[in-house]
Amino acid sequence: MRMERAMSLPSTTDRPGREDGLPPESGAHRHFGGFRPPWAFIVLVALLAAGRFLLAPYLTDPALQTWATVFVAVCVQALPFLVLGVALSAAITAFVPSSFWTRALPRRTYAAVPVAGVAGAVLPGCECASVPVASGLMARGVAPPAALAFLLSSPAINPVVLVSTAVAFPDDPSMVAARFAASLVVAVLAGWIWARFGRAAWLPTPRRTAGTGQGKVGAFLDAMRHDLLHAGGFLVIGALAAATLNVAIPREWLTAVAGVPVVSVLVLALLAVLLSICSEADAFVAASLTAFSPTAKLAFLVVGPMVDLKLIALQAGTFGRAFARRFAPLTLVLAIGVSFVAGWALL
Repeated sequence: MRMERAMSLPSTTDRPGREDGLPPESGAHRHFGGFRPPWAFIVLVALLAAGRFLLAPYLTDPALQTWATVFVAVCVQALPFLVLGVALSAAITAFVPSSFWTRALPRRTYAAVPVAGVAGAVLPGCECASVPVASGLMARGVAPPAALAFLLSSPAINPVVLVSTAVAFPDDPSMVAARFAASLVVAVLAGWIWARFGRAAWLPTPRRTAGTGQGKVGAFLDAMRHDLLHAGGFLVIGALAAATLNVAIPREWLTAVAGVPVVSVLVLALLAVLLSICSEADAFVAASLTAFSPTAKLAFLVVGPMVDLKLIALQAGTFGRAFARRFAPLTLVLAIGVSFVAGWALL
């Protein structure tokens, strides 16, 4: 009886559906000829269009307009360099063999750190590009302290930054030398300190390898897509924070502390963290702060490319919050201390 009942039931192959064994398409899917309309995207566009006409007349407050301008400026400045860094990181992962880095860098970590720091001078890019590149270097076997030295030096001493600094300070060439020397010293010291006191649990080494049967081009595209989507979200978070603090800090506070030597250096260092200006443009902002001393301006130029809100967000998203909680304060303290010394000796 059971056998007759089982034989009477339709088999899987007898059921109507697709020949490949997948479930039959829904009526809505068949209705659109195999195309599923992106309803979420359509709703988002409709809301944006409605907001443009309904809310735009009320969004005329100067502070809100300044906030929007700063947010867009940070994203627009940083996005091309973020894409450049992600592409370079993906290329390192996909095309450069691990053996290359073992031959190019000294085997001893303490010797590899200054070499990696000097190598940062050859890559034109801002701090947003340095994070994915450093991640790619670690994934290919570079010692984390050396990769971190490159992460800090690349956005601070590359040729584009040095030329922009020379243009912003045409009557003070010593500012270029001071910025180069101070930034390189901070990068090397941070790498050495991390090599001595850093723990593997604080900085898990990124591992990105090509999947089975995947070619180098496919590995490049996959790594670039993953890193761009991952880092782009944290860039937006950093830009939101920078824009909010840029509007919230009164300019009168800066003018009041400009004449106090030590406090002015600390204030401009903190301002560099909050404003999150791209390293290719921060020299012009520093030059405009005429009420502050050269040492305070140098601190602004050294701290900004190494510790700012968008960079901290990118580091936390790429290497983890445990790393960012330790590395950002370490870099900030070193940058301020070295700026004091370099300002006293060179300016």
